[in-house]
Amino acid sequence: MIKQNSLKNFGWNDFFEANFSEFAGGEYIPARVAVEHRNYYELYSAVGELTAEKAGKLFYNALDGNDLPAVGDWLAVKPVENEAKAVIHAVLPRLTKFSRKKAGATTEEQIVAANIDTVFIISSLNQELNIRRIERYLTLAWDNNVKPVVILSKADLCEDIYGKLAETEAALVGTDVHVVSAKEGAGIEELYVYFEGNKTVAVIGSSGVGKSTLINSLLEREKMDVSDISLYKDKGRHTTTHRELSIVPGGGVIMDTPGMREIQLWEGGDGLSELFDDIEKLTLECKFSDCKHDSEPGCAIQAAISAGTLEESRFKSYKKLQNEVNYIARKQDKKLQIEEKKRWKKLISEGKKRSEEKRK
Repeated sequence: MIKQNSLKNFGWNDFFEANFSEFAGGEYIPARVAVEHRNYYELYSAVGELTAEKAGKLFYNALDGNDLPAVGDWLAVKPVENEAKAVIHAVLPRLTKFSRKKAGATTEEQIVAANIDTVFIISSLNQELNIRRIERYLTLAWDNNVKPVVILSKADLCEDIYGKLAETEAALVGTDVHVVSAKEGAGIEELYVYFEGNKTVAVIGSSGVGKSTLINSLLEREKMDVSDISLYKDKGRHTTTHRELSIVPGGGVIMDTPGMREIQLWEGGDGLSELFDDIEKLTLECKFSDCKHDSEPGCAIQAAISAGTLEESRFKSYKKLQNEVNYIARKQDKKLQIEEKKRWKKLISEGKKRSEEKRK
């Protein structure tokens, strides 16, 4: 008998229970992906930790990698009797996801984390503060309906904490910003509020910004391997090579992710509107509806820049992200057209084969 209440420790809620209803009462139980390895998964379930291999109809029918389980996904699995193993039958619908365009020239989506409530975007205070990079992360978060929280880490290595905090808050109005020093334990306690109600938090950021050290502090145990950041070159080594869910003391789940060198948007339209709401409102005040916001008369954007109420660098960041979103949209549309064309060719070919077989 599965004790559904115990699943709440892993982030189970009414949404997942409703989607599991078609499997309930039979041989299947719910389980959540904690770690993804090359050939198998580690799962959390009400009957304990399980391992599941990549096998079966689910994997054969997957159209692409995003149809397969990702860390954070809830699954319907069939336990193997007398063993801590299971066979994956289905991936339950995702409540949320945090995805980006896969690195490289291919037009493919890569799911970074599934079913998360909040994303901690980590930026180190002993590195140059990169607001533009943080804006990219925020755009991804808002576009995926995930609450973003900016964490400025390694406060013990910064001589101008309040200056950088003020700069960040001014640039990211409406976004929660926290300053922490995991080494000294400062600012950690206030982060637990994001886990209340057994919520799931993913931690993202570049290599060496202190993701693993922060997670160690929140877990209150040395679970992650940590490499110190070089103060001379200001670069860190990759310490996390895979995504992993860990249970936070007091409730909730936290997910570590490998450091990201590239942050390419996958969709981004909704995220841009949320993050740059002030700029999009200004565009409605321009004299001409097709204003390019360059040298046209009556441009509200240029007027705001001249008046000092809008930073030109912020507007340039908006335009750059907007162009990227439009480019990806065109690439996705072209890819869909090609895939649809291939599908119809395949159907026609199969139809011809069946007709020839009937004639024989």
